[in-house]
Amino acid sequence: MSILGATFSQQVNPNWQTYIMICFYFIILLIIGYYGYKKATSNVSEYMLGGRSIGPYVTALSAGASDMSGWMIMGLPGEVYSTGLSAIWLAFGLTLGAYINYFVVAPRLRIYTEKANDSITIPDFFKNRLDDQSNIIKIISGSIIVIFFTLYTHSGMVSGGKLFNSAFGLDYHLGLILVAIIVIAYTFFGGYLAVSLTDFFQGVVMFIAMIMVPVVAMLQLNGLDTFSQAADLKPTNLDIFKGTTLIGIISFFAWGLGYFGQPHILVRFMSIQSVKQLTTARRFGIGWMAISLLGSVVVGLTGIVFVDKQDLTLQDPETLFIIMGQILFHPLVGGFLLAAILAAIMSTISSQLLVTSSSLTEDFYKLFRGEETAKKHQKEFLLVGRLSVLIVACIAIIIAWHPNDTILNLVGNAWAGFGAAFGPLVIFSLYWKGLSRTGAISGMVSGTVVVILWIVFVKPLGKYNDFFNLYEIIPGFLVSLIVTYIVSLLTKKPEYNVKKEIENIRLLTKVKHK
Repeated sequence: MSILGATFSQQVNPNWQTYIMICFYFIILLIIGYYGYKKATSNVSEYMLGGRSIGPYVTALSAGASDMSGWMIMGLPGEVYSTGLSAIWLAFGLTLGAYINYFVVAPRLRIYTEKANDSITIPDFFKNRLDDQSNIIKIISGSIIVIFFTLYTHSGMVSGGKLFNSAFGLDYHLGLILVAIIVIAYTFFGGYLAVSLTDFFQGVVMFIAMIMVPVVAMLQLNGLDTFSQAADLKPTNLDIFKGTTLIGIISFFAWGLGYFGQPHILVRFMSIQSVKQLTTARRFGIGWMAISLLGSVVVGLTGIVFVDKQDLTLQDPETLFIIMGQILFHPLVGGFLLAAILAAIMSTISSQLLVTSSSLTEDFYKLFRGEETAKKHQKEFLLVGRLSVLIVACIAIIIAWHPNDTILNLVGNAWAGFGAAFGPLVIFSLYWKGLSRTGAISGMVSGTVVVILWIVFVKPLGKYNDFFNLYEIIPGFLVSLIVTYIVSLLTKKPEYNVKKEIENIRLLTKVKHK
């Protein structure tokens, strides 16, 4: 792990006001966790999905905050600082992908998951959609969720450790544990409602921060002329096509493909109160996302000039937001900005912990104990869900103890894994009557394997040919799509009348939107 240079360490010393703001922020999260515990944790459905009663604004910001994570505040500004404006292709790809996801997936998934035996998890939906009595598809998809989300969660832990190390000079491992304890506390007790409400609160904090920092930085520097100065320092800084390659642009844009298969985002669509509210959620959520990502890009651009003017030593670009927030603002406001980073980190960790816990409980433990036992012994399954949160968090901490990659890369690998494994399958499940169980399993496995092989064996060849630097979600998604389709054509279809069921979903979606 790289750390900040000596120059920064000498200039920034958070005082007691900053610490008070952080403590106040932690207290709010714990209060929300307690509220969630009292309001919606009486059964497994409430703990895992909020009883499908979440409103549009909470749904929108919960989806956005759990999606953006620490990479929006730390990873993306660092990428812009390093490569220039060409990194904005990543923001374009994500915004477009999220927007399409609200139209293509959200309405049908909300109706279909409830209709398909009230499916609480994505693996449960696949199992019910394909009438898989063997539970093979549930076990495989559940395993993919547990593996990739454990890796995904650990990237958030790394972000938390970096934050406390860079901003407070605390030991990285201590920061790691502090973040983990707070997230585990409100997720463990409050469940989905607590996670959604804290995401809403954290989304508001993130939004304010992503406007404040670039605006104040530009006022402190030279207004809009700051961008010209960034170009003077390096001409490619303001060129959307320079500082990267065609493969780089395609790879950034391809991040949008991942939205169709991210369980922690898809579960937000499943939990909203009604399909009709998705229109409000889409407008609110995409607006929040577009402005926040634009702010993140501007932080990176203004940071180029800011670091040069301040004569700072910046060894780790991903700590740029921390530096600017602490130098530009009063310690109390600086504490608020550090809270914004914590908000981004914690909102994602909590969502991932809960989805992984849901999978371990619903997709594995229920198979062991049986459906009837699950209905009769809700408290037992609630306990298993909470213990799963604790176990996954501990494993993520262990993996994050010795970080060896950037936050953006860590998130990118897990994002690609989910996008390739589940993206094509979710779309086929909602729209294609010809999907078969064998086709679904083959597509999931092939997409996952291609992503892993590309990361391990193909990407290292990028130093010889830029094509091999292609983002792994592209080959993974395409292989999964093709394999699912071809194998489904060649194998036995589900025995029940899925054609009629999908037509009913289509009609219901239209009716609910009116």
